[in-house]
Amino acid sequence: SFPGGRRDPADGDAVATALRETREELGVAVAATSVWGQLRTLPDQQGMTVAPVVANLGPLEALTLNPNPDEVEEVFTLPLAHLLREENQGYTHFRTASGYGYTLPVFLNGPHKVWGLTAIITELTLELLLPGRY
Repeated sequence: SFPGGRRDPADGDAVATALRETREELGVAVAATSVWGQLRTLPDQQGMTVAPVVANLGPLEALTLNPNPDEVEEVFTLPLAHLLREENQGYTHFRTASGYGYTLPVFLNGPHKVWGLTAIITELTLELLLPGRY
């Protein structure tokens, strides 16, 4: 999943929360000027509101990640070209006890499967960044 967490009282807004969480979880200081914007808010499974923030971190090769082992088990990245290949895209179908069904995107990458809220945010980002290609 992406860095994230609850807003602290000192956080001015969702962007400030996202920047703080990225610094705390990945050890990456992102300047507010690198933020491109915020996607629409989404509910998580616990009923909390998630406010995805999109920022440009620059070339991955130039980043030095220092993941917090108390919060991050593993870090991996997926190139846009990989995400855009149809063989790496899928969907998972769910059915609730009441019979209501819904479908969510899934992105495949070897041992990693990007699914749930992370896949939804990834899909929204791809639609925004690459209209007509995704």
